Amino acid sequence: MKLLFKQRLFSWFDSYDIYDEAGQTVYTVQGQLAWGHCLKIFDAAGYEIGMVKERVFTFLPKFELYFDGQYLGCIYKELSFLRPRYTIECNGWQVEGDFFEWDYRILAPDGGPVAVVSKQLFNWTDTYIIEVADPQNALCALMLVLAIDAEKCSRN
Repeated sequence: MKLLFKQRLFSWFDSYDIYDEAGQTVYTVQGQLAWGHCLKIFDAAGYEIGMVKERVFTFLPKFELYFDGQYLGCIYKELSFLRPRYTIECNGWQVEGDFFEWDYRILAPDGGPVAVVSKQLFNWTDTYIIEVADPQNALCALMLVLAIDAEKCSRN
């Protein structure tokens, strides 16, 4: 399953549209006014199904993931040089990426790919392609991409 993650050009808060391969809107993401990033994820019918919320007052950025109001896990940045590293406390997954954080892979505990994420260059807004091996993992993979993108925005 392929998802196109595209940030909206004109919005007060972080807002994204996520499309499937056919160009249909699968999810919309709307940023909320809060301390730190708070991104609510809505399905195509407009129902809130998930949330990525930055925990404030931590030494390194940490984001909590929620599915239908239930805590799912978290992702946080590790202290590292040259190559950014993240720890994921959700499903036993790991993240591997390049220096610029444009292309990375989300891996299952056995090392198999859960999702491959690549940033499309030369767009007005952040645009990523997320290739998910199992469609059931699409929402969780999307939440991780949102958290990493929010962390990069905070840093820059």
